[in-house]
Amino acid sequence: MPKDYPRSRRIADQVQRELSDIIRLELKDPRVGMITITDVDVSPDNKNARVFFTVLGDQSRIEDATAGLQHAAGFLRSCLAQRMEMRSVPQLQFKHDASVERGMRLSQLIDAAVAEDAARGRKKKK
Repeated sequence: MPKDYPRSRRIADQVQRELSDIIRLELKDPRVGMITITDVDVSPDNKNARVFFTVLGDQSRIEDATAGLQHAAGFLRSCLAQRMEMRSVPQLQFKHDASVERGMRLSQLIDAAVAEDAARGRKKKK
C-alpha cells in the first residue's frame, strides 16, 4: 500500500520553504529580486529538483531572474545543505512557471466576457 505522503514530496516541500527564505534573506543578486517559488519537483532518487518560480514583469525580467537563479544555484544548494539534514542535497534547476500568468489572463478574459454580456443585457432591456 503506497504512503499518503511520500518522502520525495516531504523533501520538495522543505526545499521550497528553505529556498524561499534563502532567496529572500541571503541572495544578493539584483537580477532575482522579488520572486515566488510556486513548486518544487524532486526526482524519485532525490538527486535533482526542478524549482518552479514566478516573477512579475515582461519576458526580459523573466530571463534575468532565471539567469540569476541558475548562476546562484551552487550557493543556494550549499545553503540548503546547511539547513537540511540530508545525505545529499539535490541539484537545482530553475524553471519559470507561467501558470499564474495564464490564470490571470483567463480571469481577465472571463471578466471581460461577463461585462460584455451584462452590457448586452442592459441594451436589450431598454
